[in-house]
Amino acid sequence: MSEQTTIYVYDKPHTLDSDSVLGGWIADERAAVLSIDMHEGHLSTSPDCPCPAPRGRDVIQPINVFHRQMRNLGVPIIHVKSELRASQRDDVKGASSSAWRETFPLYVGSIPGIDQHALAGSPWSKLSTEVAPEDEIVNGKKRLSGFVATDLDFLLRQMGVRTVILDGIMTDCCILNTAFDASNLGYRVVVAKDLTRGTDDHLEQAALAIISLHVGVVTDSLQVIRARQPEV
Repeated sequence: MSEQTTIYVYDKPHTLDSDSVLGGWIADERAAVLSIDMHEGHLSTSPDCPCPAPRGRDVIQPINVFHRQMRNLGVPIIHVKSELRASQRDDVKGASSSAWRETFPLYVGSIPGIDQHALAGSPWSKLSTEVAPEDEIVNGKKRLSGFVATDLDFLLRQMGVRTVILDGIMTDCCILNTAFDASNLGYRVVVAKDLTRGTDDHLEQAALAIISLHVGVVTDSLQVIRARQPEV
């Protein structure tokens, strides 16, 4: 890895020495990228988009570039996306629907297509980022964490993954929840702060600050790439 690496602790840059434990997380050879919810249900520009997350559109192409670089370095990419049964029995027509469906509209207002969000077989479940043949896809994310009701943990353990590098949306929602669950399950967590977007800048920074203090390493994608390249 490079001699020094910059991370962010409570939104302030902090330089790690080459022998730092946290620097070892960023450069871990047993890592995988988890790209969270980069699908059309959030990112489509259509007026019918069921649950728009327009800030996330800014990182579609940067994430594509990062994923290409990581593939070239031998790091696997895992796309994790929300997907509910067409019957909706695992959410709005089940015993308990997702809390955000009631709470989030109190802030953003009515979401006209909310009942169509993430339905299996709909165009909204299509990924908006590039998917290479060697990538893995974890469907069936039903709540805020990528680990709840999916086989993500099983897949990571089968792959021998020790560190997860997170990008995608939303920083203060699914990224934060997935990061907490990953840490609680024993994975090392790295978040590429330039490749994730949330509700707004304030909540993005708050979520990243929480992660940096309690869950894992917050850095940027360039630092992740540099940490894996041999020194010249």
